[in-house]
Amino acid sequence: MKQFMLNFFIFISFQSPCIKSQQQYSPNQAFNCSNESLYTCNGQHPSCTSFLTYKSQPPYNSVATIALLTSSNLSKLALINNVSETTVFPTNKDIIIPINCSCSHQYYQANTTYNIEPQSLTYFVVANTTFQGLATCGSMKRANPYNEFELKQGFELKVPLRCACPTKDQILSGTKYLLTYRLTFGESLNHVASKFNITPKSVLTANGITKSNTLYAFTTILIPLPDEPSISQTVIQRYKPTTPLPSERSKAKKSTKVGVVAALCSFLVLTVVVTVFGVIYMKIKRKNEGMMEDEVLPADLLAKIARFERVIKVYSFKELQVATQNFDHKRWIKGCVYWGVFGNKILGVKKMGIDVCKQVNMLSKINHINLVKLYGFCKHQDCWYLVFEYMKMGSLREWVKETHSLCKRVQIAIDVANGLRYLHDFTKPGYVHNNLNTSNILLDGVERAKISNFSLARMIDDGNDNSVLSRVVGTRGYMAPDYLGNVLITAKVDVYSFGVVLLELITGKDAVFRHGGQEVLLSTTVGAIMEGDNAERELWGWIDLGHEANERMDHAVQVVKLSMKCLKQDPESRPSMDEIVSSLVKIQVDLQIVAGCM
Repeated sequence: MKQFMLNFFIFISFQSPCIKSQQQYSPNQAFNCSNESLYTCNGQHPSCTSFLTYKSQPPYNSVATIALLTSSNLSKLALINNVSETTVFPTNKDIIIPINCSCSHQYYQANTTYNIEPQSLTYFVVANTTFQGLATCGSMKRANPYNEFELKQGFELKVPLRCACPTKDQILSGTKYLLTYRLTFGESLNHVASKFNITPKSVLTANGITKSNTLYAFTTILIPLPDEPSISQTVIQRYKPTTPLPSERSKAKKSTKVGVVAALCSFLVLTVVVTVFGVIYMKIKRKNEGMMEDEVLPADLLAKIARFERVIKVYSFKELQVATQNFDHKRWIKGCVYWGVFGNKILGVKKMGIDVCKQVNMLSKINHINLVKLYGFCKHQDCWYLVFEYMKMGSLREWVKETHSLCKRVQIAIDVANGLRYLHDFTKPGYVHNNLNTSNILLDGVERAKISNFSLARMIDDGNDNSVLSRVVGTRGYMAPDYLGNVLITAKVDVYSFGVVLLELITGKDAVFRHGGQEVLLSTTVGAIMEGDNAERELWGWIDLGHEANERMDHAVQVVKLSMKCLKQDPESRPSMDEIVSSLVKIQVDLQIVAGCM
């Protein structure tokens, strides 16, 4: 214990000879918030593919959540760990994360972002607990404008992750990749080297270390690899069996005989049980075959569903009838949407007149807190039904008609922006929602927003940011002029629609409303005001802030100005969703400081 405390708390400043410009090990990086503690840009290339190791911990215990946390490629992360994209890992499982490492200023880093949670209100906690030492307190302080003692829940932090690219000498000696590995208590140099089937000397060389006893728990070291790592090729998850003592061998022989007898008995019992259940199953199957004739699903869709580890259930029509009390009017929400009780959950049920195969396929691959979650579907006769997350507060379209605080409005805008950013940038391939409007944005019981209705969504294929539709679809008042003219969709189509949503949030008016006896577009009307000489004064009559009008008008105007950037005629002049999220978070932070709202 004494040695552990020494290793953990004593910080050593030393200069080891840098062997042919290898990276320098920093033993105090986990605790020192005044230094960058990132790896210097001394590699042969300014950017490269690099790797991190991470131990799965809830809520970051699935391929999707770990990829989102580290801004990693979802498909590559699944492939390298030999799992599917929807896998949920057991706690403390070692995960290999592929990242894009690049030089920024004088340091290598892989960039990601993190929204502060209540338990992570300091740079130190975020770096060493959430990111498990893959980020450092000092580098986060440099990357963000916030005071380390005034971080608040909801702030979005830029997080530089520790990575590096091989030097010219390393490449010549056979090293193709560098992996950032966090040491745990009790790990020796030999132990770490054996995990990746490399020599202890190569680890020392890669980190500029002369003695192995200078390694400390909770710090990171670089692992030089001759090939791209794979969880199936490393020994991270393997355990070596211990050799029994001579005195124990005779006992082992006896226990082996007993084990064989027990195994035979268990096999006989299992055979009987399986046979009985097999007979029962076949009887039930024959009985129900006639009932299921109108619910036969396409073979290609069933094949796709079989590949998903996240449960997308195929419901029977009878289950939907029971849950919704035969689609009773008391269970009706709006349109063709009902709510039903499925076990201990209330879920929404939406009747669709179109084939939902593409939508189910898409929603099975994505998972984000600001996207309505799909639980399952059903095909009955010529109709399809989607079973999805129940959103208690209904659509944003009705919500904006009421008076709400500007803080709540900005938070909802951030929720929607984060959902779109995930669709555009964090799914592989990326998706364009293609029909964003306040009717397709739903609110849960605590007034947090989630995007729904992906029937018009389209993939962004092969890294291109556009695809062509055969006909114009969408909602009047939200469609970008470039989309209407060219029947071309890009991620900037969603940005334009989001600009209209921002205006609705601030003004409380519909995207298309009656003014002066005729229908007008909200975007056109507010746009004309903003081009005038007294724009901010004229906005007073349009912005609905109730009793907050005086103290928060400046912030509301900032939101309107952001919406105008989203509504620019030229698609390339519109900001990305990443830039929009950053702008909204800054407005939110300023609101919290000036107006004291949470």
